[in-house]
Amino acid sequence: MLKEHSRFFATLVLILDGTILVAAWLLAYYLRFHLAIIPVTKGVPGLDKYLVVLPGLLVIWGLVLRSHGLYQSKRTASLLDEAWDLARASSVALVIFIALSFFFRHYELSRVVLAYFWALSTGGLISSRLIFRTGLGYLRGRGFNLRHVLILGTEALGQRVLEKFRAHPQLGLNVMGFLSGSRGEVGRAVAGVPVLGVYADLPGVLRARAVDQVILALPLHALGSLGEILKSIEDEMVEIRVVPDLLQFVTLRGGVEEFDGLPFVGLQQSPLHGWNRVLKRATDITLSALALLVMAPLIAAIALAIKLTSRGPVFFRQERMGLDGKVFQMLKFRTMPVDAEAETGPVWAVPHDPRRTALGRWLRRLSLDELPQLWNVLRGDMSLVGPRPERPVFIEQFRGSVPRYMLRHTMKAGITGWAQVNGWRGQTSLEKRIEYDLYYIEHWSLGFDLKILALTLVRGLFSRNAY
Repeated sequence: MLKEHSRFFATLVLILDGTILVAAWLLAYYLRFHLAIIPVTKGVPGLDKYLVVLPGLLVIWGLVLRSHGLYQSKRTASLLDEAWDLARASSVALVIFIALSFFFRHYELSRVVLAYFWALSTGGLISSRLIFRTGLGYLRGRGFNLRHVLILGTEALGQRVLEKFRAHPQLGLNVMGFLSGSRGEVGRAVAGVPVLGVYADLPGVLRARAVDQVILALPLHALGSLGEILKSIEDEMVEIRVVPDLLQFVTLRGGVEEFDGLPFVGLQQSPLHGWNRVLKRATDITLSALALLVMAPLIAAIALAIKLTSRGPVFFRQERMGLDGKVFQMLKFRTMPVDAEAETGPVWAVPHDPRRTALGRWLRRLSLDELPQLWNVLRGDMSLVGPRPERPVFIEQFRGSVPRYMLRHTMKAGITGWAQVNGWRGQTSLEKRIEYDLYYIEHWSLGFDLKILALTLVRGLFSRNAY
């Protein structure tokens, strides 16, 4: 019955995709030759020339979409992943279609029609999947089209799988029971779900109950029995998935990638790679250059005031540690005498710091001493948003006593950050600051950066912990 349901939905999606492709092809023709947003200079070809190639187009798109697995059930895949797969498959299909069209020169097709068609069909396919997912999610949330799941492992990992499935009822994954590694747990309930037996009972449980999917969420100490478990059900017609017990070792943006058929489990990596890196850097350059231009009169006025009120240079350069542990010279407006640390050595700033100059007190209070760091951002030493950089001498003290401290260096240091706009700056909890920094890295997006910049203007400039 489950396979019949899967085939039914796959056929339904195939028909829906075909309808969208036909509509996109006809609409692209209309937009090009009748709406004529771009002027037509070679006359209007008959619609029949475009209808002749339509069956071949449908076949190519159908085969390419199927080859990308877009007619398989993907309950746990995100819409974003499916949208990316659809866009990629549509691009591949378009290239194949254009290549084959060279063999039929008497059917010359407008490049504008092809561009319109790609945009319309890709957008339509993605929109239809969104509607289809929403409809299925509604039905599954009310008990229809469910898949019954058995979880092996009652420990923290198995319970986390249960929590995730319950948090997403639209997936229609109903956990009917657990299997445990201990006979003493049989008969009790874990988070309201019964323990039906031990691992060795798996074949019998599958024969006695209608199980669609088995999730192996074994703790590390039980992985030795994985081969025996898999061998016992090698002839069973059931989906099998493994959730590796590596969550305790995942620190930042862990995930699974495939390389030539081999899965690679990432335990820790920076979110800034590929286009993410380009996007963040472009934003940094644009906004820092604009800020330097707009604030040039203020920067010049502060520089002149420092020069007139105290002896020494306008700018203060200090070693800080940034991306990948690299040290750079961070700029600030000088707010202390030149020899402020001659007797004390490197120390943190404290409230009512006696070392501050009269002007420096106000510059720190309003965070205006940080403005020269816009130049660090433009140079590429820093970013507008990121964990605040610290001095290497202090980092050597922190890295041994504060867990995961060095992970904050997987991103560029920032002028402002998630910790700072939430009040964790100055002499506040270092642990909380790290917690907020790592949260920022884990959840980074360009939108998150813009939110922090907006909050900086509201909260950060007048923080009670700025001294």
